[in-house]
Amino acid sequence: MNTDISLETSTRHDQHGRWPQAESVEDFRHNLAAVHARIAAACQRVGRDPAGVRLLPVSKTKPDASLRMAYAAGCRVLGENKPQEAYRKWEAMQDLTDLQWSVIGHLQTNKAKLVARFASEFQALDSLRVAEALERRLQAEGRGLDVFVQVNTSGEASKYGLPPDEVAAFLRELPAFPALRVRGLMTLALFSAEAERVRECFVLLRGLRDRLRQEAPDGIGLDELSMGMSGDYEIAIEEGATVVRVGQAIFGARATPDAYYWPSAGDGEPT
Repeated sequence: MNTDISLETSTRHDQHGRWPQAESVEDFRHNLAAVHARIAAACQRVGRDPAGVRLLPVSKTKPDASLRMAYAAGCRVLGENKPQEAYRKWEAMQDLTDLQWSVIGHLQTNKAKLVARFASEFQALDSLRVAEALERRLQAEGRGLDVFVQVNTSGEASKYGLPPDEVAAFLRELPAFPALRVRGLMTLALFSAEAERVRECFVLLRGLRDRLRQEAPDGIGLDELSMGMSGDYEIAIEEGATVVRVGQAIFGARATPDAYYWPSAGDGEPT
């Protein structure tokens, strides 16, 4: 993506846990504007149109009141990690009829029924068992679901996602699940202050997507790349991200340890 430009964008992982809490609609408007400005600047550095990058605000652990303020500030899609938490919030906010939900965390098959009932998007598909469970539940609900295939680009055993060399075969199986609308690939980069090591994860995902595009089965879309969080979304955009998942830079720091939301994942993904 940046072969003609020397980029030295740093991560913001040193700010982890120090983002101020958004406590008013005006705070949310300010934070959203700041993130959008950084998205635009990152796009400008590599000659991209900012309209090609979707910001997904991540509201995990935050109380309903915060989500309602984010909605009032203009958010119409929110990302959550735990299906049960997301489902409860969905139930509590059904008066916000145009608010949609993206589930971005690891899914156990016994929670597929929740996701099939309310989510508009699922960003962590990494097994045929989950695909089968979602398909069965979606068919029962008469719904479809946008999905991203999660790829482990960091090589960490603690991370969920398919190894890169298994993605092609996995994609070949997905036309058997017509309720799942495959939109692209997703990854959690290495959580590191070393920007080049983080960048390598994004470069790997983009290169994989570009290769697989040539052989993807009919109906399997690989236009989207979901990568980047509060500490590194600018680097992700420089490397081709079309969706960035940003939580703390919008909502403020979270009190709950990341390990709670990424079981056995160590540093995981703070978003």
